[in-house]
Amino acid sequence: MVRRGLLGWISRMAVLLVLLCCTVSVLYMLACTPKGDEEQALGLPRANGPTGKESYQAVLQEREEQHRNYVSSLKRQIAQLKDELQARSAQLRTGQEQASEAAGLHPAPGPPAPPAQADLLAFLRAQVSKAEVQTGVKLATEYAAVPFESFTLQKVYQLETGLTRHPEEKPVRKDKRDELVEAIESALESLNSPAESAPNQRAYTASDFIEGIYRTERDKGTLYELTFKGDHKHEFKRLILFRPFGPIMKVKKEKLNMANTLINIIVPLAKRVDKFRQFMQNFREMCIQQDGRIHLTVVYFGKEEMDEVKGILENTSKAANFRNFTFIQLNGEFSRGKGLDVGARFWKGSNVLLFFCDVDIYFTSEFLNTCRLNTQPGKKVFYPVLFSQYNPGIIYGHHDAVPPLEQQLVIKKETGFWRDFGFGMTCQYRSDFINIGGFDLDIKGWGGEDVHLYRKYLHSNLIVVRTPVRGLFHLWHEKRCVDELTPEQYKMCMQSKAMNEAAHGQLGMLVFRHEIEAHLRRQKQKTSSKKT
Repeated sequence: MVRRGLLGWISRMAVLLVLLCCTVSVLYMLACTPKGDEEQALGLPRANGPTGKESYQAVLQEREEQHRNYVSSLKRQIAQLKDELQARSAQLRTGQEQASEAAGLHPAPGPPAPPAQADLLAFLRAQVSKAEVQTGVKLATEYAAVPFESFTLQKVYQLETGLTRHPEEKPVRKDKRDELVEAIESALESLNSPAESAPNQRAYTASDFIEGIYRTERDKGTLYELTFKGDHKHEFKRLILFRPFGPIMKVKKEKLNMANTLINIIVPLAKRVDKFRQFMQNFREMCIQQDGRIHLTVVYFGKEEMDEVKGILENTSKAANFRNFTFIQLNGEFSRGKGLDVGARFWKGSNVLLFFCDVDIYFTSEFLNTCRLNTQPGKKVFYPVLFSQYNPGIIYGHHDAVPPLEQQLVIKKETGFWRDFGFGMTCQYRSDFINIGGFDLDIKGWGGEDVHLYRKYLHSNLIVVRTPVRGLFHLWHEKRCVDELTPEQYKMCMQSKAMNEAAHGQLGMLVFRHEIEAHLRRQKQKTSSKKT
């Protein structure tokens, strides 16, 4: 099918070039055709007229020179067209050979391909043969199967819903949208090619497309099966396309030295002394004892419980001989964005790597290196996806006691979830934060400021690294959504609260707890009656 498509392309190009040559010939004939009597009477002097014979000869010479120049120009255009035709023909022959090789067909006669080109053709042919295009592949379990996703001209029906959580949606990501449009256009080009269509066959358009399915095997490529309306009722046209993935290419090799890369961890805080004490225990172990390249900035709002917080900092400083911390006190109501913004701008040293953190976050020393490796001033900022812990009281409710914190931090579907809707924990250099404009300080209270900053980076030319990380956890705590929040903030807060409690199955067990208990009682009564 690929070979026929390319032959059809060659035929269309040849027809187009023939039409161009014909057009040039017609223009040449029109330009060289002698004028009529009236035109000659108007444009040329009479031989025995007042201008005389010399004038007539001068005009003829001028006209002859014009025609000679015009003919030379046409010859140059024709030669250029011939060169372009030869170059295009060579390109098409090369493309035909490549496509034939990739599809497993015999190569067209001609000189052998260069070694690098031959290796690429062999690789593409292997990709097609390994994928489930012609025959199925034996799989060990149902978990190894790669499902298809379906789509129409308007919607995509997807199993992996991503951040939008929509099982059905118009493709939001431009790359996915462009990918499916290209697949449909390629199928229409094949359906309408002269080599594959019958005489007087109607032209297929996008309105004839009914539906398609596609799936991507990450080590092979993407398979598309597209269905179009046929020529008659109950008839359809199906095209199977495959986009093979190319071989891996080395882009860059770097040597990174992070020995002197200091991280300034900024924590905004108001009250919550117990949580801060827990945070400092984690900080002392991971940052002071293991990493040793950390500065801590605490931005505290108000004065209530401030002495307790300062006391925890001073005790840690004395016990661990740690002096790299800054305490900033602000008046007014708590604003996370303002606290982080003030903490970032307070730094007076050289350009420093910032880690915006909350008091209910647990991180490992390995995460700190991940923070360093995924940021670069003027080029990259890091937005990790942390693992959010469910309510331990629900998770371990059937246990005798809740295990210690370190044993709770396990990445499993029963213990928590990837918090892919949160953008508050981020690593970025201070220079990038200042240049992007910092936080929106008009946002008060909880939520919203982190999304605004994240969008600023998305709209910039910096690379935004967004990935789940294994060493960053959000510890469960009871969430209170106060009345002072705006309606949008309150909605976000309640959604976050609902997702933090437990997995869907665990919540279902709580909802139907009474039915389960009643069932157990009935089973116990039946067992007792059988014994008697």
